[in-house]
Amino acid sequence: MMTDAAAKPTYASSMLRNYSQKVVSAEAAVQVIKSNDNVVIHSNCAMPFKLIDAMVARKDELENVKLFHALSVGKLAYLEPGMEKHFRHYATFMGAEARKSFARGGADFIPVYLYDVPLLFSTGIIKSNVALIHVSPPDEHGFCSYGVEVGITKSPAEKSDIIIAQVNKQMPRVLGDSFIHISKIKYIVEMDEVIPELPQSERNLSEDWRNIYSKIGENIAELIDDGSTLQMGIGVIPDNVLKFLQDKRDLGIHTEMFADGIIELVEKGIITNSKKTLHQGKMIAGFVLGSQRLYNFIHNNPMIEFHPQEYVNDPFVISQNANMVAINSAIEVDLTGQVCSDSIGTKIYSGFGGQVDFIRGAARSKGGKPIIALPSTTKDFSISRIAPVLKTGAGVITNRADVHYVVTEYGVVQLHGKSIRERAHALISIAHPKFRDELTEFAKMNNYI
Repeated sequence: MMTDAAAKPTYASSMLRNYSQKVVSAEAAVQVIKSNDNVVIHSNCAMPFKLIDAMVARKDELENVKLFHALSVGKLAYLEPGMEKHFRHYATFMGAEARKSFARGGADFIPVYLYDVPLLFSTGIIKSNVALIHVSPPDEHGFCSYGVEVGITKSPAEKSDIIIAQVNKQMPRVLGDSFIHISKIKYIVEMDEVIPELPQSERNLSEDWRNIYSKIGENIAELIDDGSTLQMGIGVIPDNVLKFLQDKRDLGIHTEMFADGIIELVEKGIITNSKKTLHQGKMIAGFVLGSQRLYNFIHNNPMIEFHPQEYVNDPFVISQNANMVAINSAIEVDLTGQVCSDSIGTKIYSGFGGQVDFIRGAARSKGGKPIIALPSTTKDFSISRIAPVLKTGAGVITNRADVHYVVTEYGVVQLHGKSIRERAHALISIAHPKFRDELTEFAKMNNYI
C-alpha cells in the first residue's frame, strides 16, 4: 500500500501535467469562439482583458457573437462604434461603457433581479457556448478561485460548453463556494498582472454635498442596532453609513458585494459576525469592488466566504439572518412609495442589482429593516427626488408594497402598512423644504391628502 508521503508527489505531478497540457496563448484559446456563439464573460473587477483583447482581434472572422456580463471595470473594445456587426453585449447591469453603447443602440439590457442572473443560464433560458473567466492559480488539489467576483459568473461559466481561464498570479484566492477545478477548464492562459481597481472617493463633492451625504449616513446608522447583519453596496451613501457605526458592536455582513470601507470596521472589532444567525462568524458576499488593499484583505481570509449570487441574494436565505438591515439607494421615489433606481426616465442608467432581493429578504427577517436612501434633490438642487410621480418611462424597481423605510438628509419615514395619504404626508416631511409646498399641492389635487 502506498504511503501518504509517496502518494502526494504522484498526485501533485498528475495535477501539474493536467494543468500544463491546457496552457496555450490567448490567441489560440479564443479560436474556439464562433459566429453566433453566446459568450459569458467574468464581470466587475475580474474582467479577463487578455482574453477579451484576443477575441476582439478576431472581429473580422466573427459575426453576431453575443457577450453576457454585468458591470465592467475598464474600457471594452467590443463596445466601440462599428463593432455591432461582430459583437453584441447583453448587460444585466449597466456600467459607464455599456450605457454609452446602449444609448446609441449598440448594446442590449436585460432587466433581471441579481438573484436570477445565474439562473438564466443554469435553467437553460440562455445557453452559453463559451465562458471567459479570470481565476487564481490552482492549489495542490487543482482548484482555482474565482477571486474578486464569484457570484454572477460561477454558475453561468460552469454551464458553458467550453471554459477558457485567464490564470493570474495576482488574483486573490477567496474562500467559500468559489472554486473551479482545472479538469473543467479547456484552455488556460497564464498572466501576472494587477487586478483592475475601483477605489471610492468623495473628492469631487462640494462641502454642501459632503454634509448632505453625511447626514443621510447618520440617519441610517440610527436604525442599525448592535448585532445587526448588514447589506450595503458601493458608493457615497454606504461609505457615509460606515462612518457612523463606530459605536456599534458585533455587526455582521451578508451582502451582494462590499468595498474598502468594511476593512476598518473589521480591524476595529465592530464587524465580528458573531451574532449572525446564518453563517455565524463569516462575512458572506458574491464579489467586491475596490482597491488592491481590499484584494489583499480578502485573500485566503477565513472570515470571508464568496458564494454564487443565486444563494447570496436568495430572499429566503437573506431572511434567515435575524436583524437584517438592507441599505439601497434610489434615483427617485414618488409620493406613493414607488422606487426608481435603474433609469432616468426612459434612459437606462444601471440595473435592478440586488435591491429587491435584499429589500424582500430583510422584510422577512426577524427584526429586519429594509431601507431606501437618497438625497432629497438632484446635485444642482433644481429637482426634488421625492417626486409627485416618477418620470415618464422610469422603471419601478421596488414597488410601493415592498417599501418600508425611506431616508433622506431630512429624516427617516416608515411606509409599510401606511395608506397613500399617510405615505404622502410622510414623504413630504423628508423632502427638501423648497419643494414641500408644491408636493403638498400635487397631493391635494390628486386626493392623496
